[in-house]
Amino acid sequence: MSNFLIIAPAVLLLTALLYYEKQSNRKAVVPIKSLLSCLFIIAALLQPHQLPGYFYLLLIGLIFCLGGDVFLALPQERMFLCGLISFLLGHVFYIIAFFYVAHLNPWTWIGSALCAVLSGGIYFWLRPHLGSMNVPVLCYIIVITLMVAGAWSVFGSVHLASDGRLLVFVGALSFYLSDVFVARNRFIKPEFLNRFIGLPFYYGGQFLLAFSVGLLR
Repeated sequence: MSNFLIIAPAVLLLTALLYYEKQSNRKAVVPIKSLLSCLFIIAALLQPHQLPGYFYLLLIGLIFCLGGDVFLALPQERMFLCGLISFLLGHVFYIIAFFYVAHLNPWTWIGSALCAVLSGGIYFWLRPHLGSMNVPVLCYIIVITLMVAGAWSVFGSVHLASDGRLLVFVGALSFYLSDVFVARNRFIKPEFLNRFIGLPFYYGGQFLLAFSVGLLR
């Protein structure tokens, strides 16, 4: 029941966010996006803390992502770099959380190889457009690739509950895909389509990770 009370307003806020993004109404986007991001932190807090270490690490990561959401919602150009750094730190805590509970297993190496190939392709796609952001974006791509590799490790750790493992894997992959559209919007072609696809992937991924706190045991 508590999860429904989180999901219902989250869907409404996401719908409103997409509407105001379409209207390019930044005054409305900033508070709505901030409130929506607060909900995935609340969602994590409301879950049973089956693995306290995992919960606290993931929670710190979620808080950094909230900061990243606020930075990216602000119109100033320098806020993009601040948002990138905040999300990077969030991913670092996700990586620590995933490897805190997961053992290295064959899925770790399979997933890491697949992610490395995909991320390499994305980097070379973006590289001609990065300019002075080349190094920060490259660092970010490396970190988010490690984050997804960690999610593959969780997915392959059979000592953990299968429903929790699935939420971590799908949540991390959704986050990864959402960042592709953030990069496309920032460096390739700014258009509403990027937000229309990317924002549902992003918030879906974050909420799945938040809900995994109660199911990963």
